[in-house]
Amino acid sequence: MATDTLVNILPDGECKQWFVMRDLTRSNAKCPAYVLLEKLGVEYFTPMVWKITIRNGQHKRKRVPYIHDLIFVHDSRKVIDPIVERIPTFQYRFLRNAGGKPMTVREKDMERFIYAIESSESPRYYRLDEITPDMCRSRIRIIGGNLNGYEGNLISIRGSKVKRLLVELPGFMAATVEVETEYIQLL
Repeated sequence: MATDTLVNILPDGECKQWFVMRDLTRSNAKCPAYVLLEKLGVEYFTPMVWKITIRNGQHKRKRVPYIHDLIFVHDSRKVIDPIVERIPTFQYRFLRNAGGKPMTVREKDMERFIYAIESSESPRYYRLDEITPDMCRSRIRIIGGNLNGYEGNLISIRGSKVKRLLVELPGFMAATVEVETEYIQLL
């Protein structure tokens, strides 16, 4: 998954980037943006969580986006612009005071975050304002296992005996992933 290049150049000279997008559909929409992107074959990432929903009186376990209107799309503007023009509920997120420049995430940061999430069976997501200094314990490095070389803070959650590493997507969100005690090196 991880690549050393920071920019992917497509055959037509366009750059593939991770764009930060908005999905303005309702949370119970039949065809949210991530479903549409999957049908179109466009690479995307949206943090998913399990949620219990009630439909026709029956409880169903369903994977839904952690933040419904946040989706990251990995492609060029040449591919994404026609989709945005055709679907009014799918929009770019723009930087403030930047003259209409869309938000992007560095390739390396996005790949690191996605890899950490996919290596864990039960990631927990947090908005950046939810992480308090008393949650962050020791600074650690992972030696061995799936997350070999990852550095971050060991997170303490009340009542939990599981060790978790905090992985941040700078400026957007954070997640904690389970780590085995034998792989933890204190820094």
